[in-house]
Amino acid sequence: MRTLHLHRQSILQFLLCLFTCFCPPIACDELPKVACEPPSHASFPFCNTSLPVHARARALVSLLTLPEKIQQLSNGAAAVPRLGLPAYQWWSESLHGVASNGPGVAFGGPIRAATGFPQVILSASAFNRTLWRALARAIAVEARAMHNVGQAGLTFWAPNINIFRDPRWGRGQETPGEDPLVASEYAVQYVKGFQGEYGGGGSGSSSSMMLSACCKHYTAYDLEKWGNFTRYTFNAQVTEQDMEDTYQPPFRSCIQEGYASCLMCSYNQVNGVPACARGDLLGRARKEWGFQGYVTSDCDAVAIIYEDQKYSASPEDSIADVLKAGMDINCGTYMLRFTESAVKMGKVQEEDIDRALLNLFSVQLRLGLFDGDRAKKRFGRLGPDSVCTAEHRLLALEAARQGIVLLKNDRGFLPLRKHEVSSLAIIGPASDDASIYGGDYTGVPCDPITFLDGLRAYVPRTSSAPGCIDVPCQSKYGFEEAVGAAKVADVVIVVAGLNLTEETEDHDRVSLLLPGKQMDLVRAVAGASKAPVVLVLMGGGPIDVSFATDDPLVASILWIGYPGEVGGQALAEALFGDVNPGGRLPVTWYPESFTDVPMNDMNMRADPSRGYPGRTYRFYTGKAVYEFGHGLSYSSYSYKFLRAPQRIRLSGSSAESYIDREPPYATKDGRDFLGVEEVSSCDALRFRVQVSVVNKGDVDGSHAVLLFWRPRAIGEGSPWKQLIGFERVHATAGGEAEAEIVVDPCKHLSVVNEKGRRLLPLGAQVLMLGDLEHELLIGA
Repeated sequence: MRTLHLHRQSILQFLLCLFTCFCPPIACDELPKVACEPPSHASFPFCNTSLPVHARARALVSLLTLPEKIQQLSNGAAAVPRLGLPAYQWWSESLHGVASNGPGVAFGGPIRAATGFPQVILSASAFNRTLWRALARAIAVEARAMHNVGQAGLTFWAPNINIFRDPRWGRGQETPGEDPLVASEYAVQYVKGFQGEYGGGGSGSSSSMMLSACCKHYTAYDLEKWGNFTRYTFNAQVTEQDMEDTYQPPFRSCIQEGYASCLMCSYNQVNGVPACARGDLLGRARKEWGFQGYVTSDCDAVAIIYEDQKYSASPEDSIADVLKAGMDINCGTYMLRFTESAVKMGKVQEEDIDRALLNLFSVQLRLGLFDGDRAKKRFGRLGPDSVCTAEHRLLALEAARQGIVLLKNDRGFLPLRKHEVSSLAIIGPASDDASIYGGDYTGVPCDPITFLDGLRAYVPRTSSAPGCIDVPCQSKYGFEEAVGAAKVADVVIVVAGLNLTEETEDHDRVSLLLPGKQMDLVRAVAGASKAPVVLVLMGGGPIDVSFATDDPLVASILWIGYPGEVGGQALAEALFGDVNPGGRLPVTWYPESFTDVPMNDMNMRADPSRGYPGRTYRFYTGKAVYEFGHGLSYSSYSYKFLRAPQRIRLSGSSAESYIDREPPYATKDGRDFLGVEEVSSCDALRFRVQVSVVNKGDVDGSHAVLLFWRPRAIGEGSPWKQLIGFERVHATAGGEAEAEIVVDPCKHLSVVNEKGRRLLPLGAQVLMLGDLEHELLIGA
C-alpha cells in the first residue's frame, strides 16, 4: 500500500508535522487532548451522546469554516482548538498484529512490542473461520490498548483482501490467497472480530464499535512493479465477467456481511479510470452493498492521478474527480494543498467537502472519539497489561500450528522421534533469524523464538549454519560450513525460500525458483547428509521446488510461510509430531514456466488461441507444482456424504419461461441457465451438506474439509471447479468427526457470463470431497 514516492515523502512528513505537531499561535500544551472535554468544550451539539450519530456529525460540520474543513481531509487531520477537537491520525496498521507502518502507531511509549501473529497467507491456510475471528479480536485488543496510552489511533487500514492472482505479486503474502470465497470469508471474520461485530451503519446515538477496519485495495489491485508496469500508473483491464466473479466478491462480503467502516481505493486505474475516481464503483459500494463508512485513498493515490497517470488536467481536477466520485479522505497532502483553489475555481463545491466530512465524523463518533474521557468508557481499561499476553501468544502459536502445510513426506519420514534423534543440524539464513518470520506490515514482536531455539528445546545438540550469507544467496560462501554440519548430524533441516528482499510492497518477483544459489545449497546439503533431509520453505508466494519434490534425498517438505514470533516453536512441534500438520495451500504453486505469462494480463480464464493458460485453480489449464488445497498429514482421512440433496427444485420461480429465452439464459451448446436475479427466493434454496470425516491413522489430527463444486458440463466461462465451503474439524486417531457446510446455490453454484451477469446452471451438478463425488440436479 503505502510506499510513498521518494520525492513526495519529505513534503508529506513536513506537512503532517505542520498540522499535527506545530501549533502556533496556541501553545502545544494548550491543544485539546480529548474532544468534548468538560467544562469548556462539552456543550457543543456534537458532544451530546443522546443525539443520533448523523445529527451529531451534521452539527459538527456546520460549525467548521471552509479552511478548517479542508484541514480534515488528510490522514493527519488538524486540531480545531476553538471547538476542542484534537488532531487525529487516521493511518494505523494491523494486518497480522499492530504494525509500525504508518504514523499512527508508535512503539516508543509504555507499550514497546505487540504480539507478532503469522502473516495472513499462513493463517489463511488453516481454513478456519473461528481462528481468523479470534486473531482479529486479539489484534483489536492490543490495538485499542495502544490507543488508550496514546500510541495508536482507532482507524486501522486492514485487511488486504485483494485476490492473489499472480504468483509473482510481492504483496500476495498479505492476502488470504487466490480464492474469492476464502478471501470473502476471511474479510468477514477479520472485520467482525476487529470492529467488535458491529452490525450497523451508525445512525444510532452510541456505538459499540471497538475499532475501525478497512477493506483494501478497491479494486483489481495486484501488481507492484513488473517490467515497465508499476502500481502507480498500471491500468488494469478487467472484463465484466472477471470483475463480478473474482475481483469484487471479497469487497462485497467485507461490506455486506462484515459491515466494514472503511474502504480504501487503490492506486491503479480500472479500465482507464483511476480507482479513486470511479464513482460507479464507489457508488455501488454505498447504494447496492449498503456501505456506511469512509473511503480513503491509498497514500499519494490522489497526487498520482495528475502527476503520474496524467488522467486529470490539473491538481484541482484530481481533487474534483475523487470528491465527486465519493472518496472522503486523502492519505497524503494533495487535498490539503489544492482543495481551496479547487473551490475557488468552481471545480469543487463546499457541499462535496461536507459530504466527505459527514462520513469521516460519523465513523469517529461511532468509535466514541467525541464522547469525552475514553478511560471511563467501554474498552477504557485496556492498557499495557492487555498486550503481549500469554493468551495472545498461545493464539499466535495455534495459528502457526494450523497453517503449516506438509507438501511431501516420503515413506513417513516425519514426524521425527525424539528418542531416535541425538543430534540435529538446521541450515539456512533464516534458521536463526527471527526478524524474517513476520513478513511485511509487522510491528515489534514480544519475544520471538527462532527455528534454532525451537529445535534445541527438543534436541539440545542442534547446530546451525546459514549456508548463504543472506536469503538472496548470490554466492556459495558458507556452503562448506553447512555441508560440514550436515555430515555429522543425525537429521538435517534445510530452511530455504523467500523474505522481503524477494517479495514485498513495491517489489514483485521475477522468478518462481528459489532465490540465487539456494537450490544448490539444498542439493549440496542433501548429498552430504547421512539421511534424507527435511526442506522447510518460507515466504508468501509460490515456489517452484519441483527439483526437491522429485529428489529422494529430500524426504519431506513443509511450507511455513511467515510464521510470526512463535514460529520456531510451531516448526519444532510439527517436525516432532506434537502437532499433526493440517494446513492446505490457499494458492496454486505454478512452475517456473508461468513467468512467461504477462503479469499485466488480468484475465482469469484461459485463452488457447494465444497460449494463455488462465489463472488460479479455477481456470488454470497448465500443470501445477502443488495444487490449491494441497496438504498432507501424518494421518489419512476418508469422507462420506451423510446428507446432501439429490435434487433442487426452483419452485416459486418462473423457470420454464426463462430457460426458453435467448442468451444469456442459454449457452451456445444449448444448456440451460437461469438468471440469479430471476430466482424468486435464493434464501429458500439453501441447503446443508453434512460430511463424515474418518481419521484412518494412528495420530489425532485437525483437518480442513474443502467442498468443491463443478457443473457436469462446462459452459459460460464456468470454472473447472470452485470451492463452495470449508470447515475445520478435529478427528482423533481412528475416530470420526462431522462437518456441516451451508450451500447457497445462487451464490455458490452460479457462474458469471461475459456480460457480468450471474447465472444459475440447470441440470446436473457435482459436489466433490477429495475423490468422492455427489451428483445433484437443479431444475424447475
